Amino acid sequence: MPAQMPQVAYKRISKPQIGENNYQEFTPGRSEVLRKGSKPYNARALQSDIRIDHDVEIKVRDGARLYADIYRPADAKPDDKMPAVVSWSCYGKKYAALHMLPMVVWKCCVTDEHISGLEKFEGLDPVEWCPRGYVIVSVDSRGTGNSDGSIPLMGSQDAEDCYDVIEALAAMPWSNGKVGMAGNSALAIIQWHVASLNPPHLAAIAPWEGSGDIWREQFCRGGVFSMSNFDLITKFIIKSNNENGGIEDMAEMHRRDPLSNGFWADKRPDLTQIQCPVYISGSDFSSIHTMGSVRAWLELPHDKKWIRWSSYQEWYELYCCKHSHDELKKYFDFYLKGEQNDWETSTPKVRWSALQFGDKEAIDNIVFPDFPVPNTEYRNFYLSGSGLSDRATSHTEVISYNSEDPKSIADFTYTFPQRSRLIGLPKAVLYMSCPDLDDMNVFVILRKRDQNGKLLMHLCFPFAAVPTGIKSIEEIPEKDRQSTNLHLEKSIHEQFPFHPHDREEKIPPGEVVKLEIGIWSMGVDFDEGEQISVQISGTFPAIAEYSEFHQPRPEHERNKGEHRIHIGADTPSRVVLPFVPL
Repeated sequence: MPAQMPQVAYKRISKPQIGENNYQEFTPGRSEVLRKGSKPYNARALQSDIRIDHDVEIKVRDGARLYADIYRPADAKPDDKMPAVVSWSCYGKKYAALHMLPMVVWKCCVTDEHISGLEKFEGLDPVEWCPRGYVIVSVDSRGTGNSDGSIPLMGSQDAEDCYDVIEALAAMPWSNGKVGMAGNSALAIIQWHVASLNPPHLAAIAPWEGSGDIWREQFCRGGVFSMSNFDLITKFIIKSNNENGGIEDMAEMHRRDPLSNGFWADKRPDLTQIQCPVYISGSDFSSIHTMGSVRAWLELPHDKKWIRWSSYQEWYELYCCKHSHDELKKYFDFYLKGEQNDWETSTPKVRWSALQFGDKEAIDNIVFPDFPVPNTEYRNFYLSGSGLSDRATSHTEVISYNSEDPKSIADFTYTFPQRSRLIGLPKAVLYMSCPDLDDMNVFVILRKRDQNGKLLMHLCFPFAAVPTGIKSIEEIPEKDRQSTNLHLEKSIHEQFPFHPHDREEKIPPGEVVKLEIGIWSMGVDFDEGEQISVQISGTFPAIAEYSEFHQPRPEHERNKGEHRIHIGADTPSRVVLPFVPL
């Protein structure tokens, strides 16, 4: 852990109740076989017999006992050796996508025929993977369920625990000595951390949509603190039987120190240390994970890495897209089973998606030699009262908005004279001032408009998967519009400056300052006559469904009064956009 790790604050969480979140009675040593064709949760039927070893105890280096459920092919012979794939998080090892997805709109278009209820939420489904010759291991991380201790979140303690579990699994009688990791979100984030420690038997990882720095990418994007979805998760999902335990309290840690310190540094894995093969999946959609996938691609120190960008929401793709399972199997077959398939020779290193927005499907699997795309043309578009222009202006202007009013937005629009493709990392360079306060929270978002100026969104599923009767985005009721189904749009690279956030630099009221704001990765096509808008405001620009869990934040995190954007020869406020060849 970092030398200057501050004392960690914890908050209480509730105990699991049998039947709630699929929590079941604690039965260490119990094994059972589920038969082919059965439906243990009245959902997807088993394709083969599966043996489940429940609550298997694994001791880690400090003596803490962690518990795992191990799913194995029941027809394996005693001398068969198989690889294991670990699903690691604090969500509860029996908490399944089947039980979680009813919380979100349309269940993310994942039907009960797609999942069995055996899958750990955001992890691989044993019904899909045991017939393929894999052992799926779902772990209750430290402090979760019946595992010992208090719950750490996505840092070195989790990484050390996972390291020890991987090595214990590799030594089990059924193991071929190779262990992989797969999963989405929290199950992906831990992969960055443990892989940076290089456990000897970790042979490959597949992080699908996993942030790589939860300070900068989730809790304090741009230095502005937000609880994101954490209050929801700790209230409804994470449970512990440990009387003296709890979970790291992010809000309290930020209250004690609003800067990035050793606590948060511990949650930024050193991706340059990862030696095992890596298969990354990402998308433009996530308000948490997008830049973790990008940073990993840029910082991984070897060429055994692949990245694939998706146009579908992460849970839908993980559970509903056959091609994703087939490709992941090919990857794991090569690295975990030693099968000499053509994974390394035929799989493109970089594949991206170009979203079309509106009611048009995205264009997927665009192959590039690298990312950011070589020979990207980074074009400056300058802000002015008349919109965006690719020519700098000598005319001096000041454009303002009310930072305290969510509806007050400074909007700058550019119309494309010809079809264009923007894939990569945009950046805003703004000259701004605030006459009423010595601080500013500035939010920048890119929005696509049609030829008539109408703001567009992207549907995160194929239209064929959405509820019957909905044939366009316009027909989606307002109550059903969430970040899980609709996307607006939004220094590891010169286009994405790194901010250490290790000190406060207050701004004298009214003083003009230069802001360099890295905008998260985008991949969008624009037809002739379509428009892009740069929207600047004092309010987080997203479809927010977590507001009922948010508590008021300290005064220093709030905006006050007017924000002014300065435009002119000496203050060339602009946005830099990444153009790639069509």
